[in-house]
Order: sequence, then structure tokens, then C-alpha cells
Amino acid sequence: MKVAAIQMVSGISLDANLSEALRLLRLAAAAGAELAVLPEYFCFMGARDEDKLVIAETLGLGRVQDFLSDTARDLRMTLVGGTLPLATDDPAHAANASLVYDARGERLSRYDKIHLFRYDNGRERYDESAVLTAGTAPTHFELHDHAGQAWRIGQSVCYDLRFAELYRALAADVLLVPAAFTHTTGSAHWEVLLRARAIENQAYVIASAQGGLHENGRRTWGHSMVIDPWGQVLAMHAEGPGVVIAELDAARLRQVREQLPSLQHRVL
Repeated sequence: MKVAAIQMVSGISLDANLSEALRLLRLAAAAGAELAVLPEYFCFMGARDEDKLVIAETLGLGRVQDFLSDTARDLRMTLVGGTLPLATDDPAHAANASLVYDARGERLSRYDKIHLFRYDNGRERYDESAVLTAGTAPTHFELHDHAGQAWRIGQSVCYDLRFAELYRALAADVLLVPAAFTHTTGSAHWEVLLRARAIENQAYVIASAQGGLHENGRRTWGHSMVIDPWGQVLAMHAEGPGVVIAELDAARLRQVREQLPSLQHRVL
């Protein structure tokens, strides 16, 4: 199955972000991708954390959700919408939700980010819990590729990457990591954590990132990549907008699991 990790440098304009996402997704579709993954906050990187609440949508209703549904249907691919803010019962907090749409444009899955980012090194300070509500449920979905191969796809978002127990619970063939890692934390930990999650779970990893200097002054690490179950980086894009294309091979996944049977997996 051919897949795409989409890298963006999203800004404060919803219109501009959706236009750029569509441009990159069209490139992915032209390359033959059946599954494409947008980065965290693909639709909006506001000037302030509270700006997320302004564009928060009700599940099933909203411009960003319409965009994801229409684009998945028009490009005939399964599309993972990075994350977008969804309204909760608390008007002061939104869910950081990753929505998946199938090639018919129908919503296939919703995952709310469980582990909210908090970091303070004396110069940079982030606390997503100020405006976001944490999710509670590990989430996966099933996908059949064009050849009829079934894949179990496990969802996660950004800071989840530091919590290995989540990925073990997913027991997936493919792990998704849409993210907006800071330049500071990403340069130190991004690749090593991604490769560790691939190796310890004997799974493919598709990591789509924000990567560059944003209008709000934040700098993200980028380095979107696809990793195989042996921990090998199959393809990577370092900085700026781009599309990472790679082929997921079910036979390779079976080979790794048979050669090193350290986990209990379902049979592909």
C-alpha cells in the first residue's frame, strides 16, 4: 500500500492552510497514495492558544470537516485529518481530534489526543491543557488496500509518542503520528522515539509533521517520515512543506514478525 505523510508550515489563515493542504494532497494522490496523513494543527496555528476555541467545530458540522470529507472522496483516498479542534461541553476547552475519512468521504474514525503537551525549559513554555481536553480511548480502524490486504491502523498524536504503553495497546500494523513537535524537543527526540515505536511494536510508522517557522513565531521540527517495522527510515522530508511517499509491504511486516517473534500479533 502506498502512503503519504504530508508536511506543512501552517499559519493563522484557515483559507490559506486548507488551500495548501489540498495542493499537497493532490501531489500525494498523483503519486498513487491510498492513505494520506496530514499533520497536527494542519488547518490552523493561531497567534494564541485560545484561538483554537474560535474555530472549534461541532462533530459532523463544519468547514474543516467538509474539506476533509470532500477531499478524501474527490481524491479517492483514505485521509487522516491531522488534528482539528472540536467543541466539547466546556466552552473554554476543545478536543484535539484526529478524524479519518474513507475514499467515499465518510467518517471512518475519531481519535482525541490523550496525552496533552506540557513543556517549560525557562525560555519556551507550552501547556495544551489550558485550552484542550484530553481524550481517554485508544483508537484504531481497519483499512483494506486496493489489493485487498487488511491493515489495522493505530492512531496517536504528537506528545502521545512519548508513552509507549499506548502503542502496545493499539496492537496495530501501522501507527500514525501526526505532530507539531517543537524544534527543541524534535531535534533531540523525534526520530529516536519514532524508530523505537516501530521496532518495539513491529509496525510501520507514518509520522506527518509541522516543519518550519510559523507566522505565530513558533518553530517546529518537521522531518516527516515513514519507518518500517525493523526501524528503517524509508523516506523523509526535513523542513518546509512537502510530501513523503513510501510503500508499505505486508510481506515485509510478516517477515519481521516471524524472524523476531517478540510480540503476539494477529496474522496478516
